[in-house]
Amino acid sequence: MPADRITRVNELLKRELSTALFRMLAPEERVDTAAVTITHVITSRNLRNARVLISILGHEHERGTILDKIRHHRKELQQHIARHIRLKYTPCLDFELDTSVEQGDHVLGLLQAMEEDFTIPQYDPDREAEPVADEEPPHDDPEL
Repeated sequence: MPADRITRVNELLKRELSTALFRMLAPEERVDTAAVTITHVITSRNLRNARVLISILGHEHERGTILDKIRHHRKELQQHIARHIRLKYTPCLDFELDTSVEQGDHVLGLLQAMEEDFTIPQYDPDREAEPVADEEPPHDDPEL
């Protein structure tokens, strides 16, 4: 199967799983669905298996329980895919936690903090060079 077709299947699965997951988790369980994002779907070439990478922003102490609740709905999500997407095989879903978004936010925060701490003065050709405070100004008196 060509790589571009797998990419299209991955995006289609990602979109369908996102909408189905929102509908399944919202009513019955106390899960902040706004914090749950499906970042990637990686389908095998034979369409038998799919890894679903899920990012959960915030809720660091609840990530395990949220992921378990999502895994609990695995069969329902596979049935939803079988009904709404026409594929040769309905892939078996495997949900994994994706922390790349948090890592990216952390790196951006570090870069912003470094930028605030270290500012490079801009060169202004109109401004005359000021004497450095540590250096003494030249004396006109030869005795000194």
